[in-house]
Amino acid sequence: MSYNTRIVLASRPQGRVKPENFRIEEQPIPVPGNGELLLKILFLSLDPYMRGRMDDAKSYAAPVAIDGVMEGGTVAEVVTSNHPDYTAGDIVLSHSGWQSYAISNGIGLRKLDPKAAPLSTAVGILGMPGFTAYTGLLTIGQPKPGETVVVAAASGPVGATVGQIARIKGARAVGIAGGPDKCAFIKNELGFDAAIDHRAPDFADQLKDACPNGIDVYFENVGGAVWDAVFPLLNPFARVPVCGLIAQYNGLDFSGKDRLATTMRAILTKSLTIRGFIQREFIDQRPAFAEAMSGWLRSGEVKYREDIVDGLANAPEAFMGLLEGRNFGKLVIKVA
Repeated sequence: MSYNTRIVLASRPQGRVKPENFRIEEQPIPVPGNGELLLKILFLSLDPYMRGRMDDAKSYAAPVAIDGVMEGGTVAEVVTSNHPDYTAGDIVLSHSGWQSYAISNGIGLRKLDPKAAPLSTAVGILGMPGFTAYTGLLTIGQPKPGETVVVAAASGPVGATVGQIARIKGARAVGIAGGPDKCAFIKNELGFDAAIDHRAPDFADQLKDACPNGIDVYFENVGGAVWDAVFPLLNPFARVPVCGLIAQYNGLDFSGKDRLATTMRAILTKSLTIRGFIQREFIDQRPAFAEAMSGWLRSGEVKYREDIVDGLANAPEAFMGLLEGRNFGKLVIKVA
């Protein structure tokens, strides 16, 4: 390849993300300067948080600029190095975004051992999604043996990992997913104690039946109607790690409900702990996570599923599908 393919933010979405919000560009491959590296992107991670970066709104991170490269975690190969710590052929974890080549000054890179695990897992079960599940559940959720842990978006990379770790810690794991195939996967392959389809007309009743002793930990990935079904079942002193609100990212929660008053009353009367978090807040736990997760993968206690899409040009369509639940497992773009 003699050019660098980049996918940039052409316009900010109004509601649902549309193809015209993206633009594909081809530019000359950049040349690294002193102390810099040229990276060839092998895998690009697509994650729900990217939807927030498309909006010009105050958040925990700056938005992507109009005409800027869409951001995202990547696995890359060092093509050319003018940096003393890296040589051509090194494989690194980077944050190079939606493009086929990138320049790096080495800051924030982490070398990967291609023999240790499939490279795509560095942006999945062994990367940010796995770490998010680990830290959010164990630091905020703190599941205890015999408790009931409910997780939304349970077939996704974060939710699937949350449920399996909950089981390892001796808790009951109840997963909420969209469709019979995803529910069968989390129950039959991942070992959840129960799987509930949020598309079922009697979803709230099924969830109540699956949680006869209430809910002690709810790992929030969705919001909206799923939260409405979970909320009445929360036990006193329940813990709610808030990881994502994908039902609201695209404006898909059309209920128009104001949930604030009832939520605040329950926080008071039930002594609930509801805590939003970003995984980087717990970066000191990364060594413990790497050791624990590697062991669980070797023992088979944790399994994972990937949804790999070939070709950077397919990233916009794949991302739009992610926001509507069309992916099945960790969504990764194979760039090279």
